[in-house]
Amino acid sequence: MPPALCAGRSLPAVFMRGGTSRAIMFHRRDLPAAQEDWVPIFLAAMGSPDPYGRQLDGMGGGISSLSKICVLSPSTRADADVDYTFAQVQITEARVDFRGNCGNMSSAVGPFAVQEGIVRATGDQAVVRIFNTNTQKLIHATFPLTETGAPAERGDLVIPGVTGAGAPVRLEFRDPGGSVTGRLLPSGKVRERLDVAGFGSIEVSMVDAANPCVFLRAADLGLRGTEMPGELDGMKAVLDRIQAVRRAASVAMGIAASVEEAASINHVPMIGFIAPPGDAPSLSGQPVAAGEIDLTARFISSGQPHRALPLTASLCTAIAARIEGTLVAEALRPEAAARETIRIGMPSGILVVGADVVRGADGFVARGGSFYRTARRLFDGRVFIPG
Repeated sequence: MPPALCAGRSLPAVFMRGGTSRAIMFHRRDLPAAQEDWVPIFLAAMGSPDPYGRQLDGMGGGISSLSKICVLSPSTRADADVDYTFAQVQITEARVDFRGNCGNMSSAVGPFAVQEGIVRATGDQAVVRIFNTNTQKLIHATFPLTETGAPAERGDLVIPGVTGAGAPVRLEFRDPGGSVTGRLLPSGKVRERLDVAGFGSIEVSMVDAANPCVFLRAADLGLRGTEMPGELDGMKAVLDRIQAVRRAASVAMGIAASVEEAASINHVPMIGFIAPPGDAPSLSGQPVAAGEIDLTARFISSGQPHRALPLTASLCTAIAARIEGTLVAEALRPEAAARETIRIGMPSGILVVGADVVRGADGFVARGGSFYRTARRLFDGRVFIPG
């Protein structure tokens, strides 16, 4: 049916996979000037809120990693080429969260910017300097180009959680500490006990790098640390406790003024539990061997057990592992301290993350973090918004 004969309205859009996530990509020029006016558009485009949790009447996929939107525009900053705003669309609630970034979808931003002519690239590779407006941080994306100057999509890189191989996109997060709270260690402590209403106290580490994260010991939750998402889905009491800890940590980190306000902020802080290296199954059927990883991690994203790891949470995990005294450093394989990268065991396999942390006179400083992803343009056209 031609667009002129369709009810409602439509907007130009591109649908892309970035890492283990998918999102609708918009040009900012095609959206209203005020960000608050984006919310009803994004909810309608994704099919939220949906009490059935499937988003069948929109582009969402019923899980947090498939309910995302990216907005891009040319940057006016001297140190950036493109401005990128990330939006996490809630599935069962009429809410869009603009706090925090998505590392996986960050891998699609550079290729999109070149494909759409926002950034001009020549030669055999492109370097796109991305300014993330959510965290006010810079990300450098480096990826190969084809002979015609298009971002390459075919390649040999296989990432856990995505079938097949693709061209590598290297993401380098510059100075990622204090992305939301302004401090690498929001409370100034590497670990502390939180009093959680209804659940007592529990020891946590709270670190803010790329996105703020709260880390728990799996053992303190009565878990092994190697549980799979389906198993965790059936542990309502455990998930309720984790969410209560997340809300208490949100207040302790200065993200929310109260636990009630924290309940309305789903995207940050992210929360996960950590364990030492251990043998585990994976969603691909290929077992994860304890000898091949440096620690084990599981994350809860927007209330759901994540099937891989949120990439910003992975970077924060690697940086926390480099901070002496955190629960993450406690779980880290000792010999990993001498290596540039950390191998994290997760539900979809093994993720390798680089983290550069130094200790100065004023405490720990996260100088950077990096990892590789793949990205692919899936389709473009127009997304229809009901009238």
